[in-house]
Amino acid sequence: MAKVGGSPWWFIGITIFVALILSIMPLPLELKAFRPDWLALVLIYWTMALPHRVNVGVAWMLGFILDILLGTVLGVHALAMSLVVYISANNFQKLRNFSVWQQAAIIFVFLILYHFVIFWSNRFLIQVTFSIEYLYPALTSSLFWLWLFPVLRGYRRRFKIR
Repeated sequence: MAKVGGSPWWFIGITIFVALILSIMPLPLELKAFRPDWLALVLIYWTMALPHRVNVGVAWMLGFILDILLGTVLGVHALAMSLVVYISANNFQKLRNFSVWQQAAIIFVFLILYHFVIFWSNRFLIQVTFSIEYLYPALTSSLFWLWLFPVLRGYRRRFKIR
């Protein structure tokens, strides 16, 4: 029988898989603009908690998978995701010391950057126009961070993932 604290990849993989499913799950048209960036939230959490396991390379691959699942231009989400994970990986020790509310505010700024990178990449490639709706997911994601952080931290401690 395998130890509980042995390999963390099974639980990290499950949370990433659930985040990918939530990212492509159909929503009503009224709520579609407010869909949280589940994959970005989960990757930021794991980068803060285990920066030696989840890093920019993982973010690049998962961003590329998200591009495929969403049917967007390949590499757009990968670039934005890897940039946000790079910034959070470089500052993970500072981010850990903030309260959850302060982390939510910082996540809001990170995800605004994420959406601006996606917008500018799409603007360069397919000539889209800016709308304030691009930033709605950053707001809902920062609100969901207040719930997601304690849940993932509780499971990480329960299963002794290091």
